[in-house]
Amino acid sequence: MVMPSAFSSRSDLIISIKTPSNASDLGTSSSVWSEDGALMTDLFDRLPDSILLVVFNKIGDVKALGRCCVVSRRFHSLVLQVDNVVVRVDCVISDSDSHSPSASSSSSTRIPSNKGRGVLGQLAHLVLGGIVRPLQVLSQILAPRNSSNATTDLSCSSSSEVSHHSPTQVLKNFKEIRRLRIDLPSGELGVEDGVLLKWTADFGSTLHSCVILGASTIMSSSAVATPSASTISVKNNLTEDIDGLSGDDSSNNDSIPETFYTNGSLKLRVVWTISSLIAASARHYLLQPIIADHDTLEKLDLTDADGQGVLRMNKEQLGELRVKPVSASGSSHRTLVPALNMRLWYAPHLELPGGVVLKGATLVAIQPSDNTSSLDEECISRAFEEPYGTAARILLKRRTYCLEMNSF
Repeated sequence: MVMPSAFSSRSDLIISIKTPSNASDLGTSSSVWSEDGALMTDLFDRLPDSILLVVFNKIGDVKALGRCCVVSRRFHSLVLQVDNVVVRVDCVISDSDSHSPSASSSSSTRIPSNKGRGVLGQLAHLVLGGIVRPLQVLSQILAPRNSSNATTDLSCSSSSEVSHHSPTQVLKNFKEIRRLRIDLPSGELGVEDGVLLKWTADFGSTLHSCVILGASTIMSSSAVATPSASTISVKNNLTEDIDGLSGDDSSNNDSIPETFYTNGSLKLRVVWTISSLIAASARHYLLQPIIADHDTLEKLDLTDADGQGVLRMNKEQLGELRVKPVSASGSSHRTLVPALNMRLWYAPHLELPGGVVLKGATLVAIQPSDNTSSLDEECISRAFEEPYGTAARILLKRRTYCLEMNSF
């Protein structure tokens, strides 16, 4: 798998699979030849299919399964019955028209008009303008390639060469998948070195919940002195309304330093929230063809190699998507994000196990406004691996800020 460009306006995500020169000559069983040329029975032939399926399910990786698939007809038939598959995407190939004026024009039309809508309007324009091209790349990540000579069978090729496939094509002949994980080559959102941004989102036919953890700086404890008492002071009332984003808290003790508003810290957290939600909704929208092709799916995770974001869907959520169509956000290739209620926790300095220090640590828990139940603390902290789960648990003990955001 190769990825020449991650930011072209249109691209194909592919998986490379090497196949033998004559796949039609596969044997009915896997055999071993002795040094003197005598044919020996392979011990695999003595194993029942159920045991081989356990082995193949432990392998998981679709490229390794592809190699197993060409060993014999028996292996070929069994590999396609596995219920646990991992697809590691390695390349995005740009189309020749990726930088054409029409593509640029198309990109600009996907940025919502927010003139006259105040600070959040400007922020939304900035965020959407900054990540719309990566999202256009995502629009091709999980869609079948429109190529007349693309091979749809996992193991079928007429020559000894590397053929390229989209995840949809590679998975097409797997009919028993229950657990599927797709790993993207990188996260969609560019963050500077030393900045932490992670998100985990759960979807059905629309967003169910999203948890975001960010920090303006992440470093080792040896690189920073112990903070004074003044560094852990927090404002307890975040009531400023930003167009489409409003907060309220009934307490008025302590305060966030005024610089939080003037040095761009608040703006940065709004950008984190909006951009993470857009990335999550783009991933969700593009999973539709895979979910439609595999009605046996019970668990689906879409991750990235950077560890930036995780989209999760369980059996009930997958079932919801199959019966309730996805609402697209205008002409964008992403799912419409509903009106949201958010809870935010902030600490200027956190020291975590293992010597990790977060400065400007922020935790945001997001749910649709029409959801009457709140995410419990355990669900929020479990959204991240350690030491970031610990960071979430510490932040949850701090004061909560209640926020709202309009649908977009």
